Amino acid sequence: MRAIRRLMVRTVLPEQLEPLGELVTNLRWSWHQPTQELFEAVDHELWERVGHDPVRLLGEISPDRLAELAADQAFLGRVRAAHDDLRHYLSEPRWYQDADHEAPAAVAYFSPEFGITHVLPQYSGGLGILAGDHLKAASDLGVPMIGVGLLYRHGYFVQSLSREGWQQERYPVVDPDNLPLTRLRHHDGEPVRVEVGMPEGRTLGAAVWVAQVGRVPLLLLDSSIEENGPIERDVTDRLYGGTGEHRLRQELLLGIGGVRAVRVYCDITGTPPPDVFHTNEGHAGFLGLERIRELIDDHGLGYEAALECARAGTVFTTHTPVPAGIDRFPVELMRQYFGPDATGPGLPVEQVLALGSEDYEGGDPDVFNMAVMGLRLAQRSNGVSRLHGDVSRSMFAGLWPSFDEHELPIGSITNGVHAPTWVAPEVLHLEEKAISGGGWKSATTTVSDGDIWAVKHTLRERLVTEARRRLRVSWRTRGASDAELGWIDDVLDPGVLTIGFARRVPSYKRLTLMLRDPGRLKALLLDPERPVQIVIAGKAHPADDGGKQLIQQMVRFADDPEVRRRIVFLPDYGIGMAQALYPGCDVWLNNPLRPYEACGTSGMKAALNGALNLSVRDGWWDEWYDGSNGWAIPSAEGVTDTDHRDDLEAAALYDLIENEVAPRFYDVDAEGIPRRWVELLRHTLTSLGPKVQATRMLREYVDDLYTPAAAAGRRLNADYAGAVSLAGWKERVRAAWPDVTVQHVESATADAVERGQTLRLRAFVALGALTPDDVDVQVVHGRVDESDALRDPEVAAMRAAEELDGGTYRFEGEVHLDRPGAFGYTVRIVPRHALLADGAEMGLAALAG
Repeated sequence: MRAIRRLMVRTVLPEQLEPLGELVTNLRWSWHQPTQELFEAVDHELWERVGHDPVRLLGEISPDRLAELAADQAFLGRVRAAHDDLRHYLSEPRWYQDADHEAPAAVAYFSPEFGITHVLPQYSGGLGILAGDHLKAASDLGVPMIGVGLLYRHGYFVQSLSREGWQQERYPVVDPDNLPLTRLRHHDGEPVRVEVGMPEGRTLGAAVWVAQVGRVPLLLLDSSIEENGPIERDVTDRLYGGTGEHRLRQELLLGIGGVRAVRVYCDITGTPPPDVFHTNEGHAGFLGLERIRELIDDHGLGYEAALECARAGTVFTTHTPVPAGIDRFPVELMRQYFGPDATGPGLPVEQVLALGSEDYEGGDPDVFNMAVMGLRLAQRSNGVSRLHGDVSRSMFAGLWPSFDEHELPIGSITNGVHAPTWVAPEVLHLEEKAISGGGWKSATTTVSDGDIWAVKHTLRERLVTEARRRLRVSWRTRGASDAELGWIDDVLDPGVLTIGFARRVPSYKRLTLMLRDPGRLKALLLDPERPVQIVIAGKAHPADDGGKQLIQQMVRFADDPEVRRRIVFLPDYGIGMAQALYPGCDVWLNNPLRPYEACGTSGMKAALNGALNLSVRDGWWDEWYDGSNGWAIPSAEGVTDTDHRDDLEAAALYDLIENEVAPRFYDVDAEGIPRRWVELLRHTLTSLGPKVQATRMLREYVDDLYTPAAAAGRRLNADYAGAVSLAGWKERVRAAWPDVTVQHVESATADAVERGQTLRLRAFVALGALTPDDVDVQVVHGRVDESDALRDPEVAAMRAAEELDGGTYRFEGEVHLDRPGAFGYTVRIVPRHALLADGAEMGLAALAG
């Protein structure tokens, strides 16, 4: 029978052990090995049984064992040392405390998912893991950040396989009382509740839970509260599930409710309110609308001025390389949800719809695009690798039709990963040795080949053990009996070249590319002298039958008795599996359709563990592959027949493994060490190690985006006069722009000139109601191709030389000709204002001719 009510009976710790409670509730333990070792010392067997979950550990430990520990002076000493270390970590000045004085007092970081630890299952894949690493790096660097997300009562699904190899999903209930969370409460002890208006006068309420990620609080909004109706209660039921309307409700709660939760949290704790809001993907974009509403309702600003204030302090990061990955809602659905109940007075629905409108060539006027809104509500935007920045500018070029793609105001900061979370302790110890000798580079001389190779063998052995355990569990779930599973004891071999492939399973990531020629793959797996073994994992979205079919194809191949000892598919890829998989692999495989991989951080984690990447040059690998840190799979991008392209790239993959990867791995000396392979490992650790870390990434966010955004916000928000002035100026410029033209350009230079000469130009421009102070007149110049298109042009400002009649001006400029070859130029006019972040920001340009 079912209980009518569920209660959580918490363990009461003896006074001597009370510091354990703080150690458990601060998620720093998830990346701090000494604290994990302390938990293991509480009860080794129980620690393993509860899956390294310290909350469950303390919930299930026996009173007798607690009493024993409370009397154990050596253990109490370890507890005090760990607690003191945490307190020191939380309070000591770190990198950010020496940062520029204009750096933000606080940054609010919004994301639909956060991958912090397997104990808190609030993530589905790379976006969430990146968000978790972002918060951890902020904690390590001392960046004052507040994370904001949703608490999904079913998290993401647990994956298993049917007997036929078809993906099956299970959604276990997530009980906040069994998680390392605390309920946010007012000073009188009353739980905090934030509300968001819904259609028909309904209200969506949410509790706020706090996960403490080192120094960073993560606020998680939970709609599963008694005050809500059935529809509203289920808003935070699961990650990426339900209908489009359900997704819209989630994103309203995340954006609008999230800002309200931040405000309450800051009031209660005395934390400085954020002056920068970072929107991680379009899902959280409604935060900008709530900030606009605040400025209108609480400070009396008009809509345009409030928009400028909100934009100045907002950063938007897109992770999506394909249009299908962007949330787009029907305009009519948006009309239902953006009446006064949802956003309050001051935000007419037409203004809201304009922010997400695809009102550009090729756009759909009947949808509201969350990424488009994100770009329009943020003065600073970025992709997550250099190549993805290029892809993003191409995807959203319609928003700035008067500018070349390379000029569009979307930059890039390449993702990084949090090394303490993902690097095996054995590798960390090697690197600590190396760093003590003089930095990352010293690994080339400090650590011996034998030490490096011994560590990799240990990690490979650990992966083999873990893979066999997970494979046995999977086959039992599929209906096999223990009597059928004796063969699993011989699956994989710690001495064999091990390739890893694990990621989400959309079609563009090409899980089954390696199956294009099954015979050739079998030959590689079963080679008598240089065998290969492959460990594969990945989840398809529950609604993606195409992805599930790819998984089934892979599983059926791996089920073949001929090869099943050399290739395995492990269900339920997540943080727990990844922490064994990355270190245990020798090679990390990534073969997406270029350029559809935004970044691909799994390859970074593998590299930090001494694995070599074997990848199509996409995402981060495109910019950091140097020919000596792995192998690049050739990409047949010019081939339009997708099947033929897959055949070509699969053949290239087989060739690389057979002719370059395997021979180098098995080329061992008398001591059994593959010296040339270890040489590549050294180079990977020393060259990629500093680049792929989240601390590098976050420093770039602080220097390039957060600090400029904070400075811009302060200029506008100090007394709001700057925002009012900027909004009025933009309105005046837009009204006058139809009359802005380049009338005539003159040059006394001949068609053929010599390198080193100076090109002098005069431009006659009509500015209508504007003045030279309102515009930049520019010479855009550079090499040209056969059709006279400028390639990688540069920009030189011209200066106002003379005012003529009727709003006409003469501008002069010059260009130094320092390169031979075909050269071209044009002249254009763009708006100019001290508070604009970029000349393309308004999307206005007047071009010559």
